[in-house]
Amino acid sequence: MSTLLLLPGDGIGPEVTEQVKRVSSRLLNDLAIEERDFGGISFDRQGAPLTDETRNLALSSDAVLMGAVGGPQWASAPRDKRPEAGLLALRTAMQVYANLRPAVCFDALADSSSLKREVVAGLDIMIVRELTGGVYFGAPRGIETLADGQRRGVDTQVYTTSEIERVSRTAFELARGRRNKVTSCEKSNVMETGLLWREVVTDLHRRDYADVTLEHMLADNAAMQLVKNPRQFDVIVTDNLFGDILSDEAAMLTGGIGLLPSASLGDPGKPGLYEPIHGSAPDIAGQGVANPLAAILSFEMALRWSLGRADLADKLGAAVKAALADGARTRDIGGTLSTTQMGDEVLKRL
Repeated sequence: MSTLLLLPGDGIGPEVTEQVKRVSSRLLNDLAIEERDFGGISFDRQGAPLTDETRNLALSSDAVLMGAVGGPQWASAPRDKRPEAGLLALRTAMQVYANLRPAVCFDALADSSSLKREVVAGLDIMIVRELTGGVYFGAPRGIETLADGQRRGVDTQVYTTSEIERVSRTAFELARGRRNKVTSCEKSNVMETGLLWREVVTDLHRRDYADVTLEHMLADNAAMQLVKNPRQFDVIVTDNLFGDILSDEAAMLTGGIGLLPSASLGDPGKPGLYEPIHGSAPDIAGQGVANPLAAILSFEMALRWSLGRADLADKLGAAVKAALADGARTRDIGGTLSTTQMGDEVLKRL
């Protein structure tokens, strides 16, 4: 029996993950689901955004799926107690260093993109973001007061050869099963870590992946190219900071951020962490109007990458595509369906 740890979290998280539970019960009768508080609600109830018990349960599960964390009510909490700190701690504990963020434009939604249909129709990009290193984790960091009374903030961007190589290997392996092209993005023209990144990726490609097409692109140029000609990309691999930015930009090419899932993976045999990338959306939380498709598609990725059921992943992906093709829409993508009604539409097609 496979095990899934469900972390609904904050804001719209509980609403969208409820639809995941409905879908999972339709698809699988041998999946054991445990549910725990996580993020802001865990801080409120248990004094920490990630408890030791939840962390240990995550490490012993086959997969972890979360809804969202954060909200304005926790903005004044100590930095190490904020919901986002719990998420960073969970990623670190699980050692999930490769964040996979697909940006797929469903044909039925091509007109919902902020770009013209002819630019985004057929879009299928996989962004592989390094997740446990870089500026979000580097030291020293902090805010200090200088002798003249000014305040100075410090964040440190740092990468090692092994950190760059392992996430790049993931990207090359993914490309072999897609269109066989990797674009590596950094700022080697002005950053030492960017120069190291380019050198390590180049060397790995030469040694083990010469059959895959590799191109290097400065991250700012990649941001421009994503809105100029996004279909030139197949797999993009980049660091934590640039991956955070570029993947959110790519998300909007598809017609709505409520459609996009993600998978965070580590070494083979380790549990993966799956989450929609839309955030907690506190402005609509509790209204029952959130789009559950990103959460449902995150479960589709869990079926494929951690639960060993690619057949069911294909079935679920087809059900989502069919629902959209038939006109099923939540408010964020121009429709009127509630969260539960959108879940109903997917269930009808399973």
